[in-house]
Amino acid sequence: MQIIQTIAELRRELAVYKKKGKTIGLVPTMGALHEGHLSLVQKSAEECDATVVSVFVNPTQFGKNEDLDKYPRRLEKDAEAVEGAGASFVFAPSAEEMYPNGKQLTWVRNETLENAYCGKYREGHFRGVLTVVTKLFAITKADRAYFGKKDYQQAFLIRRMTDDLNFDVRVELLPIIREESGLARSSRNEYMSEIERTNAASIYRGLLAGKSAYDAGERRISALRDIVMRPMLMSGIVVQYIEIVSRKDLKSLHGLLKEDAVILVAGFSGKTRLIDNLEL
Repeated sequence: MQIIQTIAELRRELAVYKKKGKTIGLVPTMGALHEGHLSLVQKSAEECDATVVSVFVNPTQFGKNEDLDKYPRRLEKDAEAVEGAGASFVFAPSAEEMYPNGKQLTWVRNETLENAYCGKYREGHFRGVLTVVTKLFAITKADRAYFGKKDYQQAFLIRRMTDDLNFDVRVELLPIIREESGLARSSRNEYMSEIERTNAASIYRGLLAGKSAYDAGERRISALRDIVMRPMLMSGIVVQYIEIVSRKDLKSLHGLLKEDAVILVAGFSGKTRLIDNLEL
């Protein structure tokens, strides 16, 4: 496996595969990899001839008061992990390599949804995500790209962008990987103390309670939201939002639930912001 830091070198390496008609898989990450990321790499390695794992802490998706500077960076450990999972290349560019002109002037945006849910609290976040994913699609010319469902809004926007802009890449969305407690695995989980991590597991308990009520026939969206929220509040989670939204277009739903939906949750355990979701 190779660690590549420049766009030109990665393109040269991947051109050999393309010339032979081989398939290329892409797993975009910001590093600090965990079992969730590795499940994506393993799937790509199963389905593609070559797998590129990008390890790039993308500055354009962090807000002014977010954790860009303290976001964990451990390239060597990450490279070792993805090599074991079947990766062919790690693409680890600098910010200057990805944004060579300094300030970014051209952006990829979804003006309808970029300021909803997580976007409401993270100004410019999804603009940065969609732009860097577009760059990675263009650089790698990947046949398939793999994302986890934990970042449900992000995954929806990437898939919609891919369709809207006619990218010749198949976006694969894989299930959330959870800790034994049910807490969704995240690179930010390591920020939490042991008690904060224990409390954070209540997010999934709330989601399961909402799903159980739905399966039992509850269709009042306000009631479902309250059911999801209760275990979280009891564990000291500061709830940022709980939304029940359409799986078709991600629009917020109200009144009685009459279509396929997903519960989106964001909250804080201590100072660590966590997100999770569960489809109904």
